[in-house]
Amino acid sequence: MGKKKQEPLKPVFQNVEVFSLLSDFDIGLFKSGRHFRLYEKLGSHVVENQGVTGTYFGVWAPNAEYVSVIGGFNGWNSQSHKLFPRWDGSGIWEGWISDVGNGEVYKYFIQSNIGGQQLEKGDPFALRWEESPKTASMVWDTWYEWQDNGWMTSRRNKNSLNSPISVYELHIGSWKRDPSDNERRLSYREIADTLVPYVKDLGFTHVEFMPIMQHPYEPSWGYQITGYFAASSRFGTPQDLMYLIEQLHKNDIGVILDWVPSHYPNDAHGLYRFDGSALYEHEDPKLGYHPDWKSYIFNYGRYEVRSFLVSNALFWLDRFHADGLRVDAVASMLYRDYSRNAGEWIPNVYGGRENLEVISLFKEINEEIYRSFPDTQTIAEESTAFPGVSRPTYLGGLGFGMKWMMGWMNDTLKYFEKDPMYRRWHQNDLTFSTVYAFSENFMLPLSHDEVVYGKGSLIEKMPGDQWQKFANLRLLFAYMFTHPGTKLLFMGGEFGQTAEWNFKQSLDWHLLQYDNHKGISNVIRALNKIYTSEPALFDKQFSGEGFDWLDTTDSENCVLYYRRKGLNDEVLILLNLTPVPRQNYRVGVPKDKQYSEILNTDHADFWGSGISNADIKTEKIAAHGFEQSIAITLPPLGAVILK
Repeated sequence: MGKKKQEPLKPVFQNVEVFSLLSDFDIGLFKSGRHFRLYEKLGSHVVENQGVTGTYFGVWAPNAEYVSVIGGFNGWNSQSHKLFPRWDGSGIWEGWISDVGNGEVYKYFIQSNIGGQQLEKGDPFALRWEESPKTASMVWDTWYEWQDNGWMTSRRNKNSLNSPISVYELHIGSWKRDPSDNERRLSYREIADTLVPYVKDLGFTHVEFMPIMQHPYEPSWGYQITGYFAASSRFGTPQDLMYLIEQLHKNDIGVILDWVPSHYPNDAHGLYRFDGSALYEHEDPKLGYHPDWKSYIFNYGRYEVRSFLVSNALFWLDRFHADGLRVDAVASMLYRDYSRNAGEWIPNVYGGRENLEVISLFKEINEEIYRSFPDTQTIAEESTAFPGVSRPTYLGGLGFGMKWMMGWMNDTLKYFEKDPMYRRWHQNDLTFSTVYAFSENFMLPLSHDEVVYGKGSLIEKMPGDQWQKFANLRLLFAYMFTHPGTKLLFMGGEFGQTAEWNFKQSLDWHLLQYDNHKGISNVIRALNKIYTSEPALFDKQFSGEGFDWLDTTDSENCVLYYRRKGLNDEVLILLNLTPVPRQNYRVGVPKDKQYSEILNTDHADFWGSGISNADIKTEKIAAHGFEQSIAITLPPLGAVILK
């Protein structure tokens, strides 16, 4: 839906310099942690005042004794354009400066009342920043004439929990670079030209961008954010990112953004000790410092910080038409003792390890997102057994739509890394996931975290010679796409990238000229097509009613047999987890009808050996609790889907 251009705002005070966008009601909401649209009020906004165009600046700095705006327009003079403290105890400084408009670079000069510190800070609500290594904020807006109304009015059908959701995760700086110069990043608009048709061709329903918010340190991959309300300037303007999202939407592809409310860096121009005090973080490092990432943790109990975070989550759904947020490092937020030894953390008021402020914040964020944007989703990266992450808040849950199934990922990769000759003793690694698969709304992730820090690429995790490696990977993907839950695959996995992911360079696109890599791409395309067209694979993807194990006992042959059930149909899946073909393998089937293969990962198009089954007829021979059965050939390291 198009965002209408903002009308000139009437100032509270008809004065060229003293000016406010904030009402008493706004201040009350802000101070109580209930202002969820702060980006409309704080930061820099070009507005008209008494017929003159200028820019309003508003910043929260309660421990400042003096605040001014410095920038190119005043020669970075800290004494020329001072802001005024509000009289209501909110700690907000504000003012209006004439003849300052879009594109002007600026910072806040803050003299703290704590030791007289003098700081130069970027704007926490800036909508655009200079490109790193420069660190100034920029006056900008989010005006864009959106052309994705068709998607926005119908996306509920694409984002709902009973829809197929197959996510392609990518790092925008290293997905693809200029073919003639690998050092040059492509812009948001350039990426749109190739990403959109590529994702559409492979059949993914959504893309998930690793954090695209402004971050100074590129090796952080975007997880060390300084500009929470700004798209990374490395790739263009906010409007350029909107264009990319719009093009995805026009092609029926949803957009999930990686959101990082767990920590932020100590860059001098960022949120850290913003007004000379621990304003956004805790003063006590046992609460406010993250030992893993050497970064700082938000003070989730401070009302003004809660307003900041809820507003930020809603901002990306509102102004950028995002279809969902994947929330990073949820486990690190939920537990006060996360990555801490005894004596390095402070219990909650009841003596427990749970962070009660975070629990209430997540409930509030999810309630507000689903109230304001009911056709979107929130997805938690949560790696523990914290109960009810993806359960409604009215049932005591945190209110997320989905949760990453980290246990499935760990067990599955552990199994597939084993030589097939040893797999017979480890079938439980694959079957155990269904013990808890329906305790949450799970998304199955094979994410960026599995192909970095010496872990190797997915294809290199697979055992055996080259043919077996590729057969194993095809088999892994077939297991993933037929297992209950939604799907997520990190870029490069879809064609068997051999090298570990490197954020500094493009994926190895030249590999697609080879039949083995092309085969992986073809099987992903086929799996996406089946997943999105066979209701049995998504109708009940979060319910035990949609899944049955039909045989987990044939560990000698390393064969698993299960079925997926929809509202009106079902499919049968057989996995042969060894490189030995199984001839005349008999399995019971629920219906006395002819069956056919709708997918076989050993097909020649996938660089398989070509073993397949045609005209599969049932016989009146009982097996697996059914009155009839079929005898088929199971291909080596292959998956067969029957209907």
